[in-house]
Amino acid sequence: MSDSSYETIRIDKQDGITFLVMNRPEKRNAMNPQMHYEMDRALPELEADPDTKIVVLTGAGDTFCAGQDLREYFRGLDDNPAERRRVGEASERWRNRRLSGYNKPTIAMVNGYCVGGGFTQMLCCDFAIAADEAIFSLSEVNWGILPGGLVSKKLSDAILPRHAMLYACTGRTFGGKRAEEIGMITQSVPLAELRKVTEDLARELMEKNPEVLRATKQAIRAVRTMNDDQAFDYLAAKSAEIKLRDKENAYSNGIKQFLDDKSYKPTFGAYDREKAKSE
Repeated sequence: MSDSSYETIRIDKQDGITFLVMNRPEKRNAMNPQMHYEMDRALPELEADPDTKIVVLTGAGDTFCAGQDLREYFRGLDDNPAERRRVGEASERWRNRRLSGYNKPTIAMVNGYCVGGGFTQMLCCDFAIAADEAIFSLSEVNWGILPGGLVSKKLSDAILPRHAMLYACTGRTFGGKRAEEIGMITQSVPLAELRKVTEDLARELMEKNPEVLRATKQAIRAVRTMNDDQAFDYLAAKSAEIKLRDKENAYSNGIKQFLDDKSYKPTFGAYDREKAKSE
């Protein structure tokens, strides 16, 4: 199932996995103002869509994203500061605030070039699977600007400072395997296996209780900037939130299936959610 109401993005749905595709292959999926507005509209719609369990962000053709469209985003808005502000807010909102706080798991599937501003949405997804053949580059230093917006911040949060400094200050390219080595992505695989590995992860995540998964991924993000006392209080509040929101009663059912029924081992997978619903 696909959504044809957009021009610069494409939405493909299959069995709970929704592929949100940056769809300007003729421009290497560079982000123009229209793409920012369309992404900013699509993400909340998918968050509320009952058929969408996992969002996979990727690019059409052989590129993930070549960054901002230099002609349309930069030069085209030089004389229109009001529109530059509106577009800039939409750009920051969908790539950072929406993705970072998303209520459903997100996976960046990096199928090719990921350049400049394209780093932001890749780093803000919960997981990133890249092709070994993918090419990453922070090329801004080579044409007179720094990795602005939130690129520098998100990169520095994700990897060690020495690695961030090297690639930001030289503009060097590096591949998927190197991106995995420095902790910038979750996993690098051959391009021929990229979609399968991404879908396998998505299906694994869909086995989990959605409320517990939502709270867990949000907690992992939040506690990174807290001290121990703050993290302890936050995690206690998050645990209480799960009990209020979880209609499946994951804790009680998991304990029952493990201790009483002896039907599953939590180390090797999720409890049987379908069985829990029927009891």
